[in-house]
Amino acid sequence: MDLTILYRGPLASCDYDCPYCPFAKRRDSREQLRADRAALERFTAWVAERTGDRISVLFTPWGEGLVRSWYRRAMVELAGLPQVRRVAIQTNLGGRTRWLAEAGAAGREKIALWCTYHPGQTPYERFLGRCEELGALGIRYSVGVVGLDGHLVEARRLRAALPEEVYLWINAAEGVTYTDEEAGRWTEIDPLFPYSRHPHRSAWLPCRTGESVISVDGEGTVRRCHFVRAELGNLYDGSYRAALRPRACPRAVCDCHIGYVHLETLPLYDVFAGGVLERVPAVPPSRLLPLSPVPPAGVPALGD
Repeated sequence: MDLTILYRGPLASCDYDCPYCPFAKRRDSREQLRADRAALERFTAWVAERTGDRISVLFTPWGEGLVRSWYRRAMVELAGLPQVRRVAIQTNLGGRTRWLAEAGAAGREKIALWCTYHPGQTPYERFLGRCEELGALGIRYSVGVVGLDGHLVEARRLRAALPEEVYLWINAAEGVTYTDEEAGRWTEIDPLFPYSRHPHRSAWLPCRTGESVISVDGEGTVRRCHFVRAELGNLYDGSYRAALRPRACPRAVCDCHIGYVHLETLPLYDVFAGGVLERVPAVPPSRLLPLSPVPPAGVPALGD
């Protein structure tokens, strides 16, 4: 079986307090942290047992995972397994990167980071320095910024400083409506920004989630993705396997990259070929062609 897993355990604490994030500066209790660690170790052990499968993993914690030793250890351990093709994580890159050397050269070829720069939360020089460390270690990574007016100057500065081959993506800010002029400024930085600008119509359209892509929580509950609550079974008792099949999306729209990237009606598996999980395009950013504006979805809600 060739399976991509989006794993999100109970961890919700973060070391940043971004005003646009509901989980900023949230603190997990010691009990909550122990539960998250136990859940992640159980998941890692399960992957280690799947010697007949080919597995890719993207960790999408609500909080910041790489400040926790068990996430760093899980990344290294998973990268060392022959059945694991890629292990990636969404991170603010606030922690040190030295631990990546423990993965060895072969392991580092499998590890990838989806990094978000939050102006005002970390010094620009520190963040850029961490990116340079990733490059020196041979780690695949992308960098992104939330498309708020106050971030535009910093985003341009970062784009100019990053190596040409590093993709700088822009996420449309939640609740913000962009004029064509505003969207154009962000598209100059990220030619693929039009994909993020508006939610995508997904109602009854084919999607890879629920077939070759699944979402797993700390209890092992399997869902097709993070945004559809219907359960497909449990990872650890194997009950999810019988439920895997081609599916149409039951939601009206999809407005998050980790969701709509899997829509078969969009060309993003080609755009990000070899780098879907870490959001790394198949060609250098300078060769990406700016997109025409993607129209709003404009369809009625269907529910889950």
